[in-house]
Amino acid sequence: MIASKWRPHIALLIVNALYGASYSIAKIPLSGYITPGVFILIRVSVSLLLFALLVFSLIKTRFKIDRSDILRLALCGLFGVSINQICFFEGLSRTTEMNASLLMILTPILILIIAIIAKEEHFTLQKIFGVFLGCIGALIILFNKGFQYSLNQSGIIGDMFIFVNAISYSIYLVIVKKLMHKYEPLKVIMYVFLFGLIPVIFYAFPKLAETSFSTFSLKVWLSIAFVVFFVTFTVYLLNIYAISKSDSSLAGTYIYLQPIFAAFFTYIFAHKNLYFYHVIAALFIFTGVYFVSLKSNISTSSIKS
Repeated sequence: MIASKWRPHIALLIVNALYGASYSIAKIPLSGYITPGVFILIRVSVSLLLFALLVFSLIKTRFKIDRSDILRLALCGLFGVSINQICFFEGLSRTTEMNASLLMILTPILILIIAIIAKEEHFTLQKIFGVFLGCIGALIILFNKGFQYSLNQSGIIGDMFIFVNAISYSIYLVIVKKLMHKYEPLKVIMYVFLFGLIPVIFYAFPKLAETSFSTFSLKVWLSIAFVVFFVTFTVYLLNIYAISKSDSSLAGTYIYLQPIFAAFFTYIFAHKNLYFYHVIAALFIFTGVYFVSLKSNISTSSIKS
């Protein structure tokens, strides 16, 4: 039996393994078959349907939202679904898998800053040290063969999209935590996707008629199915569980593993080599995650939630 304190860690490990795989797999439909907007529309609408089926089959209690929480729920949809996914796919279609995964490691730092400003979390010495170790692991990857920065205009725009994606996702992780504790997490995520779908429809609809679905190969359909079911539906389920059982900064720190997983799956799908520095980087990252997850009575700021 797995100890309850380790279950959020296992959930976050699976989440970031799936995210790491998505950098390579999501590239397949984006390589001339489908526009980022239409891909996002399929991803969000099908995932919303899956969440709705799960909610109505498992949860029978009535879901009533306080008026004071409607704005927060709408903002979760905006930052956690609309901006997050639009920027991710627009960025991934323009930059490399490694660039995208490496830029996402900014998320834990952004989460700590946003959480402190929003008075959602304590800022402890252990968290500072954990983020520092995670940064060292990320920099080991950054300054080795696995990172090739795009100097062309398209690459820079793509990297900027990924950076905005990281900011948006960080805001989501911070503001959704209160809703997860107050309401049924599954119902929260269903409404987050419902609110998030509205801007996506306006963004993607003009390109929908131009998409030739009949030209999609089995590989393209399987890639889309993987992104929808595993990288969206499964990932969001595991994320809401982990966030409800731990600090949002812990969820953010696990993002440091994405470059490791991205490099591994790039090797699997593109037959690129893995290097010893990936192992060293992983050791720093896991140690950083350990320190971020520690509880302490000593904090650098006595901010109360």
